[in-house]
Amino acid sequence: MQGHTFLREQLDSIGAQTHLAWSVWASDDSPDPRTHAILTAYQARLGPDRLSICHGPRKGFAANFLSLACNDAISADYFAYADQDDIWESDKLERAVQWLQTVPDDVPALYCGRTLKVDESNQELGFSPLFTRPPGFANALVQSIASGNTMVFNRAARHLLQIAGPALPVAAHDWWTYLLVSGAGGQVFYDPLPTVRYRQHEDNLIGTKGHWRKRLAHGWLLLRGNFRKWNEINVTALQTMRSHFTAANQGRLDAFSKGREGGLFSRLAYCRRAGVYRQSWVGNLGLMAAVVLKRI
Repeated sequence: MQGHTFLREQLDSIGAQTHLAWSVWASDDSPDPRTHAILTAYQARLGPDRLSICHGPRKGFAANFLSLACNDAISADYFAYADQDDIWESDKLERAVQWLQTVPDDVPALYCGRTLKVDESNQELGFSPLFTRPPGFANALVQSIASGNTMVFNRAARHLLQIAGPALPVAAHDWWTYLLVSGAGGQVFYDPLPTVRYRQHEDNLIGTKGHWRKRLAHGWLLLRGNFRKWNEINVTALQTMRSHFTAANQGRLDAFSKGREGGLFSRLAYCRRAGVYRQSWVGNLGLMAAVVLKRI
């Protein structure tokens, strides 16, 4: 599926925001000239002050997003990730900014939330899981609770991303943002009201039907090799930022690192000390199995 197919809808939904103080920085990371043609057409219509275009690093989706998040040329009070194939509800930025303004400027803050899944024709398919346990670093170590397309964060959170840098290998830009903000003792708000229509493609890893089948599939994914690989990447990256974390979260990071190695009882003890948890009971069963089988 080519992302340019839906880019106009995404840009139009940003233009329809009730929060009027916005500008778009588009990182063109695709060799497809049709994407660039759409961006330049919208730039001509909106003006370069509303839409700026730059070239992406072409090192994967995480590197592309982080190259923008860390770009010193971009100055703003708040920052939002946007995928090229989704649709924002008109109040997405307004809801995010209203919450972010309740947080002191020097405290890293991250707004994120649930999504409404839609098909290629924008027909509603259902909601993403509703998470009810509080967000935090102990959760972030083993789970990314929100898609990047829902995330809006303040300058203090953006500063953490800049300190870490755009070239640091991470599993995913959205998971990394959640890890950094929560690790530093910042505030994270998970909005149960969806403000993003999350486009589902035919090649999605897990389909949109079968609620329990999806949850069990996600639990099974914890036992596959990728989960351990992602954790290894994240832990390595987090160690470079540990001085910016609270003392309690430094301890959680160390315990989690030890809980990934050693004998079974040692792994169980250290993961318990880290306090790691996922948002659902199925996910926590999968997490326990991953610890036992050394897949964490």
